[in-house]
Amino acid sequence: MSQPCFIFDVHLDLAMNAMEWNRDLRWPLEKIRRWEMHMKDKVDRGNNTVCLPEMRRGNIGLCVATQIGRHSPYFHRLPGWNSPDQAWAQTQGQLAWYRAMEEQGEMVQVRDLAQLERHLKAWDGNFAKGVKHPIGYILSLEGADSLVTLRNLERSHADGLRAVGPAHYGPGRYAHGTDAEGPITPLGIDLLREMDRLGMILDVTHLCDETFWDALDHFNGPLWASHQNCRKLAPWNRQFDDEQIKAVISRGGVLGMAFDAIMMVPGWVHLKSKPADFQLRIERICDHIDHICQLAGNSRHVGIGTDLDGGYGTEQTPMDLDSIADLQALPSLLAKRGYGVNDIQGFMSGNFLDFLRRAWK
Repeated sequence: MSQPCFIFDVHLDLAMNAMEWNRDLRWPLEKIRRWEMHMKDKVDRGNNTVCLPEMRRGNIGLCVATQIGRHSPYFHRLPGWNSPDQAWAQTQGQLAWYRAMEEQGEMVQVRDLAQLERHLKAWDGNFAKGVKHPIGYILSLEGADSLVTLRNLERSHADGLRAVGPAHYGPGRYAHGTDAEGPITPLGIDLLREMDRLGMILDVTHLCDETFWDALDHFNGPLWASHQNCRKLAPWNRQFDDEQIKAVISRGGVLGMAFDAIMMVPGWVHLKSKPADFQLRIERICDHIDHICQLAGNSRHVGIGTDLDGGYGTEQTPMDLDSIADLQALPSLLAKRGYGVNDIQGFMSGNFLDFLRRAWK
């Protein structure tokens, strides 16, 4: 049997799941599900698709792993911490979990090009030999609310933070995100300038339309959309319209395909719809990949950013995706659509790896 395709997943909320869901991600998938069987505090209890053993089984040897700590203004409908200081403390607890996983030999942080190339070489060799090797992770901040001041950004960069998405859902201190409206804030402009100075990657995922265009005007460095599908195929402001996709492409960016059902099909009703209602299968993501490739005129601007542990599980994934390891179904589905070996390797890891090689050169 040939070795499964190497996968670089550019958006996973591993530490959030460990710290807020209390999941030991070293456990097998079935053990986590059995432990959560009777829990009702979160909608995805007993339905999770991500853990470190399943990542290894699926040859997902590298990921962009997040820190996330929202700050919600008083009485705001979205959950979050009551102060940026509390949100900062939350992200630091998440960082401590990543460090613990490094100490246990489960993960290894990738901060620069030399470390990236070294990890890829080691992973390929160890996977071929059936040897357990640490999963590589690049640290990203999803939503910048937790940065009390820009000194926190500089400190985080020293800790290995390499990408920042200024907003998440709703209005934010630095930018406005999904389901919100408005321009980037003055604090956000200062944030982008500091990110430019530090050579960081801007993650434009979740930015509302007006903030998106403002951010592109004020940021000169490398940018990607870590988990961002096509609005034309799944209408909702959470996805990008064609002009936004083309703007990311024109800046040399890459868009990561997310496997959240609400981002894959039109008409999904949160907490009501079920994958069977749409006969939703993994192949649906190929439509989003096709659409971006048509806009780009090539296959170099699409990758994988599953968000498979972003607060949902199999109740909101394709019917044939029970585990993150099931991403290995994608190469054959893409081949049936006429994509060649190089195209497919680009989608699964190569396009985002090439992006990093350019950004970190």
